[in-house]
Amino acid sequence: MLCYLLDFKTPVEMDLHSLVTVLLVILITSLIAKYAKLLIDRSKLPPGPTPLPIIGTIHKMNFNDIASSFLQLSKKYGDLFTVYEWDQPVIVVCGPKAIKDTLIDNPEEFTGRAYYPTVFDVTKGDDIAFSNGEKWKELRRFGMQTLSNFGFGKSSFEEKIREEGSYLIDVLRKTNGSPIDPNHRIERAVSNVFCILMFGSRFDYNDEQFQKILKCVGENFKLMSSCWGMLYNVCPSVMRHLPGPHRRIKENFGTLAEYLKSRMESKMKTLDSNNPGDFIESFLIKIEKEKKTNAAIFNTNTLVMTSASLFFGGSEAVTQMLRFMLLYLMKYPRVAEKVYKEIDDVLGQRPPTYEDRHNMPYTVAFLNEVQRYADLIPMAIPHKLIMDTQIRGYKIKKGTTFIPLLKSVNSDKTLFDNPENFDLNHFIDENGKLKKTDTWTPFSAGKRMCFGKSLAVVEIFIFTTMMLQSFKIKSPVPPEKISVTPVGVGFGHVPPNFEACFLPRY
Repeated sequence: MLCYLLDFKTPVEMDLHSLVTVLLVILITSLIAKYAKLLIDRSKLPPGPTPLPIIGTIHKMNFNDIASSFLQLSKKYGDLFTVYEWDQPVIVVCGPKAIKDTLIDNPEEFTGRAYYPTVFDVTKGDDIAFSNGEKWKELRRFGMQTLSNFGFGKSSFEEKIREEGSYLIDVLRKTNGSPIDPNHRIERAVSNVFCILMFGSRFDYNDEQFQKILKCVGENFKLMSSCWGMLYNVCPSVMRHLPGPHRRIKENFGTLAEYLKSRMESKMKTLDSNNPGDFIESFLIKIEKEKKTNAAIFNTNTLVMTSASLFFGGSEAVTQMLRFMLLYLMKYPRVAEKVYKEIDDVLGQRPPTYEDRHNMPYTVAFLNEVQRYADLIPMAIPHKLIMDTQIRGYKIKKGTTFIPLLKSVNSDKTLFDNPENFDLNHFIDENGKLKKTDTWTPFSAGKRMCFGKSLAVVEIFIFTTMMLQSFKIKSPVPPEKISVTPVGVGFGHVPPNFEACFLPRY
């Protein structure tokens, strides 16, 4: 009788128990069916590690250095392999041949931009970098034409870069050869070049608003390059609700967007439709012309978000590359002496032009090796197929995400004899001539390669030669104690903090 009483359940309790049991059976059956479908679909994709239920192959990723994790996986699975972020397949593209087979030989198919939470959660795809379809094509076409009108990619714009370089030289000269962290000075010079295109004018280096927005931009590059940034991109639905430094990414982009919005509103009041003076004014005129036909593409929000993307991309990448340049110059003094000599022999004390690079193979090789070895952006921003596509016999569905692993090209032994070392012989031969580097892709490849490539290469060359014309760069610590190991290994590689002495040469 006692056992009977203990086991007795009311009808309500029995119904609840049955309901829970049924729901569990449905849930487990659904998960098994979903996992079985994933395994079937996986057989049609390039090889890769076996995904686990729910988490996929996330357990194979080192969030402190995902690019290196992918590089290791490529050694086992080949230069085109599949990983899973939860239940979503992501195809990783490694090495020059795989990049050619995808982004270069099938450029149109790979023009889609995959979801990238750290930026997309702010822009919502209303910008030139993360939009898709006709919106991307129209924004890119307009952006290239407009910036070209203001000298972007032309020799006429070099004078503005040299002028900004002169401001930077004056600021560095005032340090009187004392050890300094050059980061903020370089960042302000580089950003001012883009400000001239964007706003039609430059900032004074001491302008508080300028320093505020540059702090937001610089911090976001570091946060997006940290473990926190990578976790946000892989687990956005979870990370959005967790505390941590990753939450400042959205706040910083918001601060930049608000500033750009205020500049836009100010320009609206004095806009001359027949005589635009910068990118923002040109965009405002375009909005007015397209308001009846293309308002979904050209509106004030796409103006602000596109300007924010361009400002971020146009400022931070070149800044970090110049920091790496100074770091390697101090780390390898024998290389530095040869660079100084070539600059003296070719330029003397006259201002450099980008055309001078044809007579300065050693300096160009040095800058190329800096870009290769620094590996600034180890993984390109993810692409998305815009149509069903066949790659190497695999029929891959529209919407599939692809990640080009640029790190794999920079460390490819068929291109570079000893990629683990900083060696200018990677780019210059025994006769002192530059080697052809057609398959080297520091700015990615295909139709969605870096929008600002043509400006970046000119800035890096002119700022470098101007600084080295004027100063001998010395480290306050011996070369062997200088660390060149990046502190960020996610979105980008961030050089470690360092100090340098800018000793006047003339």
